[in-house]
Amino acid sequence: MQYSTALSDALLALACLGAAVWLGKARSRFAETNQPALFCALLGLLLPAAAALSGAVRYGLTAEWREAHVLLSQASAFLGLPLLGAAALSLGRGWAWSRPAWGRLVLGLCVFFELARRMNLLEDYRLLLDLASLLLILYAGAIQWPRRAPALAGALVSGLFLLAGLAVGTSGFLGPLRRVDLFHLLLALAYPLLAWLLSSLPGAEAAKRPVKAL
Repeated sequence: MQYSTALSDALLALACLGAAVWLGKARSRFAETNQPALFCALLGLLLPAAAALSGAVRYGLTAEWREAHVLLSQASAFLGLPLLGAAALSLGRGWAWSRPAWGRLVLGLCVFFELARRMNLLEDYRLLLDLASLLLILYAGAIQWPRRAPALAGALVSGLFLLAGLAVGTSGFLGPLRRVDLFHLLLALAYPLLAWLLSSLPGAEAAKRPVKAL
Protein backbone atom coordinates (compact mmCIF):
# COMPACT_ATOMS: atom_id res chain seq x y z
CA MET A 1 0.00 0.00 0.00
CA GLN A 2 1.05 3.58 -0.66
CA TYR A 3 -0.86 5.50 1.97
CA SER A 4 0.55 8.97 1.26
CA THR A 5 -0.69 8.70 -2.33
CA ALA A 6 -4.05 7.39 -1.15
CA LEU A 7 -4.35 10.48 1.04
CA SER A 8 -3.31 12.93 -1.69
CA ASP A 9 -5.70 11.23 -4.11
CA ALA A 10 -8.51 11.55 -1.56
CA LEU A 11 -7.75 15.27 -1.13
CA LEU A 12 -7.79 15.73 -4.90
CA ALA A 13 -11.12 13.89 -5.16
CA LEU A 14 -12.63 16.14 -2.48
CA ALA A 15 -11.28 19.26 -4.19
CA CYS A 16 -12.76 18.24 -7.55
CA LEU A 17 -16.10 17.28 -6.03
CA GLY A 18 -16.24 20.57 -4.15
CA ALA A 19 -15.42 22.43 -7.36
CA ALA A 20 -18.20 20.55 -9.18
CA VAL A 21 -20.72 21.42 -6.45
CA TRP A 22 -19.66 25.08 -6.61
CA LEU A 23 -20.05 25.22 -10.37
CA GLY A 24 -23.31 23.28 -10.23
CA LYS A 25 -24.80 25.87 -7.88
CA ALA A 26 -23.60 28.66 -10.17
CA ARG A 27 -25.40 27.18 -13.21
CA SER A 28 -28.66 28.95 -12.31
CA ARG A 29 -27.05 32.33 -13.05
CA PHE A 30 -26.29 31.39 -16.64
CA ALA A 31 -28.50 31.56 -19.69
CA GLU A 32 -30.09 28.37 -21.01
CA THR A 33 -27.87 28.58 -24.08
CA ASN A 34 -24.81 28.19 -21.84
CA GLN A 35 -26.04 25.09 -20.03
CA PRO A 36 -24.39 22.57 -22.42
CA ALA A 37 -21.01 24.22 -21.81
CA LEU A 38 -21.56 24.09 -18.06
CA PHE A 39 -22.62 20.44 -18.22
CA CYS A 40 -19.40 19.58 -20.07
CA ALA A 41 -17.41 21.61 -17.55
CA LEU A 42 -19.03 19.60 -14.74
CA LEU A 43 -18.08 16.42 -16.57
CA GLY A 44 -14.54 17.78 -16.80
CA LEU A 45 -14.48 18.14 -13.00
CA LEU A 46 -16.17 14.84 -12.18
CA LEU A 47 -13.78 12.77 -14.30
CA PRO A 48 -10.67 13.72 -12.25
CA ALA A 49 -12.75 13.32 -9.09
CA ALA A 50 -13.58 9.75 -10.11
CA ALA A 51 -9.97 9.07 -11.12
CA ALA A 52 -8.65 10.39 -7.82
CA LEU A 53 -11.22 8.46 -5.81
CA SER A 54 -10.29 5.23 -7.58
CA GLY A 55 -6.63 6.07 -6.91
CA ALA A 56 -7.35 6.48 -3.20
CA VAL A 57 -8.97 3.04 -3.16
CA ARG A 58 -6.15 1.51 -5.21
CA TYR A 59 -3.32 2.85 -3.05
CA GLY A 60 -5.12 2.71 0.29
CA LEU A 61 -7.25 -0.44 0.18
CA THR A 62 -6.73 -2.82 -2.72
CA ALA A 63 -4.55 -3.00 -5.82
CA GLU A 64 -7.45 -4.60 -7.70
CA TRP A 65 -8.60 -1.08 -8.62
CA ARG A 66 -5.48 -0.50 -10.71
CA GLU A 67 -7.20 -0.98 -14.07
CA ALA A 68 -10.15 1.24 -13.13
CA HIS A 69 -7.73 3.90 -11.90
CA VAL A 70 -5.73 3.83 -15.14
CA LEU A 71 -8.86 4.05 -17.31
CA LEU A 72 -10.38 6.92 -15.32
CA SER A 73 -7.05 8.76 -15.27
CA GLN A 74 -6.90 8.51 -19.07
CA ALA A 75 -10.47 9.79 -19.34
CA SER A 76 -9.59 12.72 -17.10
CA ALA A 77 -6.49 13.61 -19.11
CA PHE A 78 -7.79 13.06 -22.63
CA LEU A 79 -11.39 14.20 -22.14
CA GLY A 80 -11.82 16.08 -18.85
CA LEU A 81 -9.24 18.85 -19.23
CA PRO A 82 -10.03 19.51 -22.93
CA LEU A 83 -13.72 19.88 -22.05
CA LEU A 84 -12.81 22.38 -19.33
CA GLY A 85 -10.69 24.33 -21.80
CA ALA A 86 -13.47 24.37 -24.39
CA ALA A 87 -16.03 25.42 -21.78
CA ALA A 88 -13.75 28.25 -20.66
CA LEU A 89 -13.47 29.46 -24.25
CA SER A 90 -17.23 29.25 -24.84
CA LEU A 91 -18.17 31.04 -21.62
CA GLY A 92 -15.34 33.54 -21.85
CA ARG A 93 -16.33 34.64 -25.34
CA GLY A 94 -20.05 34.47 -24.64
CA TRP A 95 -20.53 31.87 -27.34
CA ALA A 96 -23.46 29.44 -27.18
CA TRP A 97 -22.58 26.11 -28.74
CA SER A 98 -25.43 23.67 -29.27
CA ARG A 99 -25.70 20.31 -27.55
CA PRO A 100 -24.94 18.48 -30.82
CA ALA A 101 -21.78 20.59 -31.18
CA TRP A 102 -20.60 19.54 -27.73
CA GLY A 103 -21.46 15.95 -28.57
CA ARG A 104 -19.32 16.17 -31.70
CA LEU A 105 -16.47 17.58 -29.63
CA VAL A 106 -16.65 14.66 -27.19
CA LEU A 107 -16.81 12.18 -30.07
CA GLY A 108 -13.87 13.87 -31.79
CA LEU A 109 -11.76 13.71 -28.65
CA CYS A 110 -12.52 9.99 -28.33
CA VAL A 111 -11.61 9.37 -31.98
CA PHE A 112 -8.32 11.26 -31.75
CA PHE A 113 -7.46 9.41 -28.54
CA GLU A 114 -7.95 6.08 -30.28
CA LEU A 115 -5.89 7.20 -33.28
CA ALA A 116 -3.05 8.36 -31.03
CA ARG A 117 -3.20 5.09 -29.11
CA ARG A 118 -3.00 2.99 -32.27
CA MET A 119 -0.06 5.07 -33.53
CA ASN A 120 1.77 4.86 -30.16
CA LEU A 121 1.67 8.65 -29.85
CA LEU A 122 -0.35 8.95 -26.64
CA GLU A 123 2.31 10.87 -24.70
CA ASP A 124 2.87 13.40 -27.48
CA TYR A 125 -0.87 13.74 -28.04
CA ARG A 126 -1.49 14.23 -24.33
CA LEU A 127 1.15 16.96 -24.12
CA LEU A 128 -0.32 18.75 -27.14
CA LEU A 129 -3.86 18.42 -25.79
CA ASP A 130 -2.87 19.66 -22.32
CA LEU A 131 -1.04 22.69 -23.69
CA ALA A 132 -3.95 23.57 -25.99
CA SER A 133 -6.45 23.25 -23.13
CA LEU A 134 -4.35 25.40 -20.80
CA LEU A 135 -3.94 28.04 -23.50
CA LEU A 136 -7.73 28.20 -23.84
CA ILE A 137 -8.10 28.64 -20.08
CA LEU A 138 -5.40 31.31 -20.03
CA TYR A 139 -7.04 33.09 -22.98
CA ALA A 140 -10.52 32.93 -21.42
CA GLY A 141 -9.22 34.65 -18.31
CA ALA A 142 -7.05 37.17 -20.16
CA ILE A 143 -9.88 38.51 -22.35
CA GLN A 144 -11.80 39.52 -19.21
CA TRP A 145 -9.30 42.35 -18.67
CA PRO A 146 -9.63 44.94 -17.10
CA ARG A 147 -11.29 42.54 -14.64
CA ARG A 148 -8.14 41.44 -12.87
CA ALA A 149 -9.45 38.49 -10.87
CA PRO A 150 -10.43 36.25 -13.83
CA ALA A 151 -7.23 37.12 -15.69
CA LEU A 152 -5.14 36.25 -12.63
CA ALA A 153 -7.14 33.07 -12.02
CA GLY A 154 -6.60 31.91 -15.61
CA ALA A 155 -2.86 32.48 -15.29
CA LEU A 156 -2.68 30.71 -11.92
CA VAL A 157 -4.68 27.70 -13.12
CA SER A 158 -2.50 27.31 -16.20
CA GLY A 159 0.64 27.77 -14.12
CA LEU A 160 -0.39 25.17 -11.55
CA PHE A 161 -1.16 22.59 -14.23
CA LEU A 162 2.12 23.28 -16.01
CA LEU A 163 4.07 23.11 -12.76
CA ALA A 164 2.41 19.82 -11.85
CA GLY A 165 2.79 18.20 -15.25
CA LEU A 166 6.13 19.50 -16.50
CA ALA A 167 8.17 20.33 -13.40
CA VAL A 168 6.88 17.86 -10.79
CA GLY A 169 5.57 14.82 -12.64
CA THR A 170 4.44 11.59 -11.01
CA SER A 171 7.58 9.44 -10.75
CA GLY A 172 10.19 9.42 -8.01
CA PHE A 173 10.73 11.68 -5.02
CA LEU A 174 11.31 15.38 -4.45
CA GLY A 175 13.13 15.46 -1.14
CA PRO A 176 10.97 13.53 1.34
CA LEU A 177 7.83 13.84 -0.80
CA ARG A 178 6.65 11.56 -3.53
CA ARG A 179 6.32 13.55 -6.74
CA VAL A 180 2.89 12.04 -7.40
CA ASP A 181 1.63 13.37 -4.05
CA LEU A 182 2.86 16.88 -4.82
CA PHE A 183 1.30 16.52 -8.28
CA HIS A 184 -2.06 15.73 -6.66
CA LEU A 185 -1.79 18.64 -4.23
CA LEU A 186 -1.10 21.13 -7.02
CA LEU A 187 -4.12 19.88 -8.96
CA ALA A 188 -6.20 20.07 -5.78
CA LEU A 189 -5.48 23.80 -5.82
CA ALA A 190 -6.00 24.22 -9.56
CA TYR A 191 -9.42 22.60 -10.01
CA PRO A 192 -11.38 24.72 -7.46
CA LEU A 193 -9.73 27.84 -8.85
CA LEU A 194 -10.74 26.77 -12.34
CA ALA A 195 -14.33 26.23 -11.18
CA TRP A 196 -14.36 29.75 -9.76
CA LEU A 197 -12.97 31.12 -13.03
CA LEU A 198 -15.69 29.38 -15.05
CA SER A 199 -18.40 30.70 -12.73
CA SER A 200 -17.05 34.25 -13.13
CA LEU A 201 -16.99 34.27 -16.94
CA PRO A 202 -19.64 36.34 -18.75
CA GLY A 203 -21.51 33.46 -20.32
CA ALA A 204 -24.56 34.50 -18.30
CA GLU A 205 -24.69 37.70 -20.35
CA ALA A 206 -24.53 35.88 -23.69
CA ALA A 207 -28.27 36.18 -24.24
CA LYS A 208 -27.88 39.96 -24.29
CA ARG A 209 -25.31 39.81 -27.10
CA PRO A 210 -25.28 38.28 -30.58
CA VAL A 211 -25.00 34.52 -30.15
CA LYS A 212 -22.44 32.42 -31.97
CA ALA A 213 -24.08 29.07 -32.63
CA LEU A 214 -22.46 25.98 -34.12
